[in-house]
Amino acid sequence: MGRPNASNYPPSVIIKSERKPTLTTLIFLIIIAAIGGIAVTLQAQFMGLLDKQIGTLESVFITYGGGGLLIGLIMLLGRGGNLAGWQGVPRYALSSGAMGLVIVGTIGYGTARLGLVMTLTIVVAAQFIAGAVLDHFGFMGADLRPLNLNRILGIGLILLGTWLVIR
Repeated sequence: MGRPNASNYPPSVIIKSERKPTLTTLIFLIIIAAIGGIAVTLQAQFMGLLDKQIGTLESVFITYGGGGLLIGLIMLLGRGGNLAGWQGVPRYALSSGAMGLVIVGTIGYGTARLGLVMTLTIVVAAQFIAGAVLDHFGFMGADLRPLNLNRILGIGLILLGTWLVIR
């Protein structure tokens, strides 16, 4: 892939510079990301158990129903949040709920059949590749962050690791 530059894009696309966060901010962000990673793993395990016992659709329903109930209560306590702003977002962004169903369903289905490590390895590798494409080209509202040699090598190592896990 050639290295994009600002002259190749319309003025509405902005190439973001990658400012390095402070060490304190970086540590905080790493902790938040690690908590998210642990939550994804636990959710995948729980959904795999639900999938085995009651089925994929039922597992997704319980997962989304429980999450929907919890966020609904949080929003009620927060007096509704900023739901009125939904009209200002791009229409394709409103498909995030449907994408979530795909995510939850495929992770639960895969975990029940492949196990946690194999399923999550494939999911994470796919996320890196899709994220790199979105960032590189600035698709779907992503900030333009061109691929460079380090990122390409990193994704190559992730793919090698994925192959080692699933073979």
